[in-house]
Amino acid sequence: MDVEARVRATLERLGHPYEIIPCDPALADTAAFCATYGYAPEDSANTIIVVGKETPPRYAACVVLATTRLDVNRTVRRRLGARRASFASPEETRALTGMELGGVTVFGLPDGLPIWVDARVLQRPRIILGGGSRACKILAAPTILRALAGVEVVEGLAVAPGAEPQRS
Repeated sequence: MDVEARVRATLERLGHPYEIIPCDPALADTAAFCATYGYAPEDSANTIIVVGKETPPRYAACVVLATTRLDVNRTVRRRLGARRASFASPEETRALTGMELGGVTVFGLPDGLPIWVDARVLQRPRIILGGGSRACKILAAPTILRALAGVEVVEGLAVAPGAEPQRS
């Protein structure tokens, strides 16, 4: 099953309303998509695959608003139980999810991959997420994320640009 079909099958199983928004693959990156198609960046939720640099590596999918910055060095590293953590490379992301950057979504991820959602995402009336490929996006209420198995809502997963993450 191709990635878009896998994503749509997952969405159908969840039973929540959603809309598939087609887009030009050359405009799939968040800033270009929002500017071209008229979506507010604060409604754009990016799915970022992260990796703990241990042996074996541990991966997680993080969902944060495009107007925030994922706290990889503190929150993510601590949650992964790793001494070091980073964004997964495009190659790692593709190998793990079958998805290209600009289209990565939490729908259709491999079973058992932790999904962490920044609490701010759930405060939006609607969110636009990757569609599994660079050719489409998914528009839905953020409550759809709670329907996914294994989702954890995490306070402080992301910080506002320029803000210092909380120390813990």
